[in-house]
Amino acid sequence: MQLRVLAFVLAGGKGTRLYPLTKERAKPAVPFGGRYRIVDFVLSNLVNSGIYSIYVLVQFKSQSLLQHLREGWEVSGLLKNNFIIPVPAQMRSQQEDWYRGTADAIYQNINLIEQADPHVVVIFGADHIYRMNIRQMVEFHVEKRAGATVAAIPVEKEFASEFGVIEATPEGGIVGFHEKRSDAPTMPGDPQRVYASMGNYVFSTDLLLRELYTDAESESSAHDFGKNILPGLIGRADMFAYDFQTNVIPGDPIGAPQYWRDVGTLDAYYEASMDLRAVSPELNLYNRQWPLRTAGYFDAPAKFVFDEENRRGLAIDSIVAGSSIISGGLVRGSVLGRGVRVHTGALVEDSVLFDNCDIGRRAKVRHAILDKNVKVPEHATIGYDLDEDRKYYHVTESGIVVIEGHQSTVDISTLQV
Repeated sequence: MQLRVLAFVLAGGKGTRLYPLTKERAKPAVPFGGRYRIVDFVLSNLVNSGIYSIYVLVQFKSQSLLQHLREGWEVSGLLKNNFIIPVPAQMRSQQEDWYRGTADAIYQNINLIEQADPHVVVIFGADHIYRMNIRQMVEFHVEKRAGATVAAIPVEKEFASEFGVIEATPEGGIVGFHEKRSDAPTMPGDPQRVYASMGNYVFSTDLLLRELYTDAESESSAHDFGKNILPGLIGRADMFAYDFQTNVIPGDPIGAPQYWRDVGTLDAYYEASMDLRAVSPELNLYNRQWPLRTAGYFDAPAKFVFDEENRRGLAIDSIVAGSSIISGGLVRGSVLGRGVRVHTGALVEDSVLFDNCDIGRRAKVRHAILDKNVKVPEHATIGYDLDEDRKYYHVTESGIVVIEGHQSTVDISTLQV
């Protein structure tokens, strides 16, 4: 019997901690790695795993996300079970309200499950950076005859207060959930680490439908999988934790560590972007057996021009996307999106530049995130005087300068003295 799998991608979060990058876009639509969007990771994982029946649930500030899905992901094949379809909030609750929680998001689209009649339902978030063979998690779920399976990643116990922690038996059976508690139980046989929930689930369909209908009738529920549905199943259904570290990606070296980052804050997003600069990064974007898919842009190749003293186009330990031109400037340890221009004498260090940024002659940018279309004037500096930067831009606690797409730097040559 061929297993029927239906996938839901939860892509409706506000992403407030990533502001101002989420001022005009949903968190899953935030660019990452030069030419991708955060949502590309979960969609690539599903498609590479052979799961092609996918609904993407959108909600807040969804225009940018919808445009990206239309340009690169919307699939309507000849087979009815081959699709990737964005679904706006359906307002099916009695209050005709937005999604009130992760479980409510699925409940408001419960008709899609009933119509498809799958054997299992896969529910994944769209706001993490990672690669995962989801088919292996589904197979684990079937082998265990589980009602629900939760993807889990071991983290040091000192970080337990930052995650929902799973309490599990040595065989992986879930016996408890502990929400952001510093004293949460450690992993069986490993007193230094805890099982952190990744917020990714596999459900047997009958169990999921029954629990969604029951939860919808509860006035005291937050209608959330992590807070309500899963804790409420303890002792009533067989639940298992799937250890993400056991996941194997085709084409990766045997024993390679699994990369997963929650990019919920600007600093975390910046650090994950900087991870890509490594000679052998833990997040391998170059594995052709497990490609990271995205929209198909008709970009010209990146170009590096001029080879003169003090006017040499170079990029070192960096990622440079298509149509970018490094014209006599120097880029070091940075990630550049599509269509970026770095002019003569300019210096970009340890920064993330979104599409179509323009760095003027002899301007300097370091430790910064520039949203799309930011134009830095000639001779201007970003990231060198944080007190001055705070007057105009957002600066994180760690000193990362973040500039909104509609802004540009102050051109000191135009100021009156």
